[in-house]
Order: sequence, then structure tokens, then C-alpha cells
Amino acid sequence: MARTVRISAVQAAPLPLSGPLDDFAAQVHRVVTDDPTVQFVVFPELHLYGTETGPAATLQQRNDRLLASAVPLDDELIVALGAIAREAGVWLLPGSICERGPAGELYNTALVFSPQGELVASYRKIFPWRPYEPYEPGDRFVVFDAPGLGRFGLSICYDAWFPEVTRHLAWLGAEVILNVVKTTTPDRAQEVVLAQANSIVNQTFTVSVNCAGPLGEGRSLIVDPEGAILSESTDNESATLVHTLDLDRVALVREHGTAGTNRMWEQFLPTDAPLDLPLYAGRIDPHRWTPQLVTTPLETES
Repeated sequence: MARTVRISAVQAAPLPLSGPLDDFAAQVHRVVTDDPTVQFVVFPELHLYGTETGPAATLQQRNDRLLASAVPLDDELIVALGAIAREAGVWLLPGSICERGPAGELYNTALVFSPQGELVASYRKIFPWRPYEPYEPGDRFVVFDAPGLGRFGLSICYDAWFPEVTRHLAWLGAEVILNVVKTTTPDRAQEVVLAQANSIVNQTFTVSVNCAGPLGEGRSLIVDPEGAILSESTDNESATLVHTLDLDRVALVREHGTAGTNRMWEQFLPTDAPLDLPLYAGRIDPHRWTPQLVTTPLETES
């Protein structure tokens, strides 16, 4: 039986900082009402933290606002977001939030909730956009299984510029990379190319969802494991991209090769020697090159 997931990538303007969650709940409700077959809904980075839309502020004032709004992962905000996912009956990535760490650190953290409202994954952005963003970097790559659907990996905006992130998520078995974005600068054009390139060199789906104007540059897109664009927004107007992903295509492309030719995950022979990587003070070991197998998503929740 084919494994598919119907995913909705919502290109929307950020909601006002500290605004009521009723507005966000209404957005999720509209997505599900417009297409009741949607199973996974994804919003842009910091969707609930539209600080730039308020009164003009210096960079320090903006960062102070973000720090003041940060919450730990046991906060009532997390409970409320889970309730929105449960009421809608979908997997929900509400963008990312400002997380306050145990020692007062500020993290940019993506959250994923199950249709039962449980927080099943949280990922702290590893590559904050320095020197402009005030966040501490995360220290681990995060994938999660959606039972009956597939395995997903999380990345946030600038992470996509560092090939190590998507490569590790793919190696951990991710079939779909969910890249939530808040790009307000002209380099969104390059990020569109990177979304395709990351899919091509890792043979994964990529869902890259940016915020809409007037703040964001938009141009969200969904890419298949060979780099083809399945759905896209070509401007910064509000838009919702909906597409059904056939996750079995990941294994198919890896078996037969991109364009029927390239099988990067089968590059090494058992007799090949490890390759030192001086940049990382490490190495590629051919015996560890193959991605982890996806097994648990084949089981469905009762």
C-alpha cells in the first residue's frame, strides 16, 4: 500500500507578537475546511512572532521583544497549540517559537504536534542568521516519525544554506525536510535554488514555506526527490500550497537513481577506505554512509 501524505504549506504574513491564538486557530481551521483531506499543515518560521510589523524599532529593541516573549516548552502556549492541532485533527508545525532554555537561553525552536495534540518533536535552529539574530544555536538534528505516514526532518530558514543539516537529516532517515522560513531579504531567490539542490543531493522531498508580504519575500515551494518543483508560489502574496507526497518515491529514486542515473547513497564499496574530513576533524566511513531505514511509519495508530 502506497505511503502518501497530503501536506499544506501556508505562506502567510506573521501574526502580531503576543496576539490572540484565536487568529491562528482560525487560520488552521480555514486550511482544513478548504481541503478536509489535508493531513499535515506547516506555517512559516516565527509565524506567531511578527515583531517587525509593529512600531519601528532598532535591532536591539526587536531582540529584546523576542527575549521577553520566550517561553519554556512546558508553557501554556505549547498546550494551546497542541489543542489547536487536536481540534483540527492534523499534524501541525505552527512555525517556530522563541524558546527560553533552562538557563535563560533564547532559542528559535520549531514544534510539531500530532493530531492528538501531543508535542512530538522540537528542533532548535542550529544556524541562526548572524549577526542579526539573537538566538543560541541548537546542538542536534531532529527527525520524527508520523505513524502511517513517514519520517520527517526539521530545519529553519538559514539552516538550508548549510548542506550538513539536510545531509544529516536524510542520513537519519528523513524522507521529507520541513524547512520553515522567514526571509525578508532578496536572497530568497537563492533559497529557492537551495531547496531544489538539497532535494537533489539527498533525494528527499523538501517543503520550504516562507512568510508572505509585506514583510516576507514569499516564494514558498514543494520539491520532489529529484529536484522537480511540485507546487510553488512565485510572489509574496498570501497563498496555500497543497500537494500529496508519495513517500515511496524516495526509495524508488534511490534505487533507480536521480534521472535514472545517480545513486549517491550507494557511492561506496565495502572495501573502500574511510575518507578523512579535516574541516570536521572527522571522516566519511563507507560502512556508516547508508541512510537509516524507515520502519515505524509503516505502522498505523489505532
